[in-house]
Amino acid sequence: MHLAYPAVLSALLFCTGLYGVLARRNAILVLMSVELMLNAVNLNLVAFDVWLSRTADEALHSGQALTLFTIAIAAAEIGIGLAIVLAVHRNRGTADIDKLRDTSERHDPDDPDHDARTAEQSDEAQKAEATA
Repeated sequence: MHLAYPAVLSALLFCTGLYGVLARRNAILVLMSVELMLNAVNLNLVAFDVWLSRTADEALHSGQALTLFTIAIAAAEIGIGLAIVLAVHRNRGTADIDKLRDTSERHDPDDPDHDARTAEQSDEAQKAEATA
């Protein structure tokens, strides 16, 4: 098989994953898109390893070893990522990325110190803008 076929397929998979990362708002779909991008890289590693082993008479197969390493890293990443998404969904009630921009704890509206903290934060923001 020619090298162009897996390279084009890998580029299409990577572009699809990149679109998913940039366009999606659900955290689980973003993680799935990252997995798609990693699989595109794995396909490239194996395809180029086979191509280079034919031309160089090597038996090392470093591309396949890197692919196994990437699969192990991807499995750990998806496990930790899903745990974080589930914890955030339990606390916030949503997995929408745009609604999760504020990572601080929710404030109690009956808290008398809430207004004082908000005023201090806005003063600090104005000072930072003035110095910039």
